[in-house]
Amino acid sequence: MGSALVLWALLYYNQIMTVMRRAADRPVGYVGSAVMLNAKLQAGQPLLKVLAMTRALGQPLTEVGVDPEVYRWTDPGGSFVTAEFRGGKLLQWKLERPAPRPPPTPPPGLRARLKIKGLWPTPRAAPP
Repeated sequence: MGSALVLWALLYYNQIMTVMRRAADRPVGYVGSAVMLNAKLQAGQPLLKVLAMTRALGQPLTEVGVDPEVYRWTDPGGSFVTAEFRGGKLLQWKLERPAPRPPPTPPPGLRARLKIKGLWPTPRAAPP
C-alpha cells in the first residue's frame, strides 16, 4: 500500500513538473486561440488542467492568496478569456472579443479608375 502511494505521488509530481516546464517557455497570459480555449473549458476543471491546455501561466488579475483567483489568457487577435478559480477549481469564465474593424474605404476616384480598367467587379444580370 505504501509503495502505491509513493508511486502515485511521483506520477502526480512528474505531471506538475511537465506542465510547469511547458508553461515556462511561453509568455505569461498568452494562448494560441482564446476561442478554442473557451470551447474546451468546463466548470470544475482544476487549474493544473487549464494550465496544461493553455501551455502558459495566466496573467493574474487578483492579489496572491486571494480566493477566488482570477486569471486572463489573451490571443494574438486581441480576444481574451478571463477565468475565475475557487479552491483551485474553475468556477466561471468569459470570452471577450475586440470590436470588429470596419473594412477600409478605398480612396476617392479609385473605384472609377478600376472600373475603367475592368478590375472592379460589376454586378451580373440574372439569367433569363
